[in-house]
Amino acid sequence: MMDPLLPHEIELTGKWIALDGDVQGDAVCERIDYLTEILDVVQDHPQAGGWRRLFRDPADGRYWELTYPQAELHAGGPPALRWISDDEMKQEYGFSG
Repeated sequence: MMDPLLPHEIELTGKWIALDGDVQGDAVCERIDYLTEILDVVQDHPQAGGWRRLFRDPADGRYWELTYPQAELHAGGPPALRWISDDEMKQEYGFSG
């Protein structure tokens, strides 16, 4: 079992690594995949077509945004998961927590 989000964490950014002629996600990518399975899905970004998704951590109520900052790469590149403030959430998603 992987670690849940910790109180001091505000951003996790995965990286792709080349291994034996293949490209795969690093341990941070694996953790982000795990976290997005246990966090509550709130909604997809209204203008990002599924490339940005808002989650809520049921453990502490914080909101997190899943993005793909290297979207120009195949399959959107490695994921990033970052804490999102109420102000930014209201601006980007149209509501506050």
